[in-house]
Amino acid sequence: MPHHYIRKILEARVYDVAVETPVHPAPFLSERLDNNVLLKREDLQPVFSFKIRGAYNKIAQLSIEEKNRGVIAASAGNHAQGVALAAKKLGIEAIIVMPTTTPEIKVRSCKARGARVILHGDAFDQALQHALELVEQHGYTFIHPYDDPDTIAGQGTIGMEILRQHTGPLDAVFVPVGGGGLAAGIATYIKYLRPDIKVIGVEYEESACLKAALEAGERVVLPHVGIFADGIAVAQIGEETFKLCREHIDQVITVSADEICAAIKDIFDDTRSICETAGATAVAGLKKYVELEGVQQQTLMAIDSGANVNFDRLRYVSERAELGEKREAIISVTIPERPGSFKTFCETLGKRNVTEFNYRYHDPINASIFVGVQVHPDQMPIDNLINELRDKGYPVENLTDNEMAKLHVRHMVGGHSNAVENEVVYSFEFPERPGALLNFLNKLGKRWNISMFHYRNHGAAYGRVAVGLDVPPEERIHVSGFLDEIGYHYCEETNNKAYKAFLG
Repeated sequence: MPHHYIRKILEARVYDVAVETPVHPAPFLSERLDNNVLLKREDLQPVFSFKIRGAYNKIAQLSIEEKNRGVIAASAGNHAQGVALAAKKLGIEAIIVMPTTTPEIKVRSCKARGARVILHGDAFDQALQHALELVEQHGYTFIHPYDDPDTIAGQGTIGMEILRQHTGPLDAVFVPVGGGGLAAGIATYIKYLRPDIKVIGVEYEESACLKAALEAGERVVLPHVGIFADGIAVAQIGEETFKLCREHIDQVITVSADEICAAIKDIFDDTRSICETAGATAVAGLKKYVELEGVQQQTLMAIDSGANVNFDRLRYVSERAELGEKREAIISVTIPERPGSFKTFCETLGKRNVTEFNYRYHDPINASIFVGVQVHPDQMPIDNLINELRDKGYPVENLTDNEMAKLHVRHMVGGHSNAVENEVVYSFEFPERPGALLNFLNKLGKRWNISMFHYRNHGAAYGRVAVGLDVPPEERIHVSGFLDEIGYHYCEETNNKAYKAFLG
């Protein structure tokens, strides 16, 4: 199999539209990590993503009859733009089926490249099903985003360029993984010619379909896929890509949303470019690898895979980057309810800066305060801060990894409600589209009174909601069934430490 793919990669027809992207050093990140960090800049492609390589190679290989039928693809973004540009270059009709939640910037980009866009369904799976129905009805040629040998070979040209461009020592290459086309192509080529180089796949922790498949020994379908890194939000690794990844990938690392946000900032600091969440995933994995393995003075390369980011999302990225870099701690602290207690607390913090302070009176004896504090991961880490405060007699809860705290509590006025005796709390994700919030409220408010509601959207395809419901104890056994019928992903937060400290 490797010989077959090596030939396909060498013969891939990508450079009619794609460019050979440069490898750039990341000097600030290199100095901080004590390793030589390099970035393969696929964000500099004409469609600002590597996807043009596989899409064009696949379409260029079609027969005349297949081209005449027109091509169709299902995609929430980068693959769609690659197909649209490739089809325009080859003079072929292109239909792109996109979820209704697709950011407007990606819809416009496809239309600008001559494609006909059909919006269908809330998620990729629904768009894919509709695209396949249209194939049956009209005979279009379907262009798969990753699970196709020609698509894999197109993406594999990145591996070919890496070995040609960087002739010096190279210890590891970090590749983002969604459906696996990019990882399969790069790993197959590099491992064939340079088996000494590690190829490490990096997945967002809430869409780690390759990691799950490797652990199970077979392809599995994830029960829930987090959509923060939407470009790699895939529930099941591809069949062909899994065969190749299982054979050629050395290791898989998962990263959090905060770690991805920190990586976006790192890339900006070194290149003055802003990449999308999926595009920064490999850099986040590289940083985590250095932390876990303790490597020094190695040459490590990460694929900066795309820059199709919604401007609105940058607010959220900036907010979470310091947390991802472990430069900010979010804590709940109990202080005495008396004049001067906050001043005394700040003096206890010493030279650390308070980045946020939220408080509302509740108890005449003690006060729970929600505090953000600047820390330094090396000189003044979070654990040191927690221990120092506890040594001074302050009860402290570390909320730095508490999503309820970071997504909702820190943005709410706060305060406990004495009027609600039977409150249960849930967090939800629902598809962000016109009318979605009203539809959610209509479904939710049919049975129990809503006692608390906080909604945030940060330029993503899904909105995030924290909801309190006033549910009598004898009816609580019915709540999960009712929420299942609504159909949105949810988590119970009634016992969440942040909720109990500030809102319960």
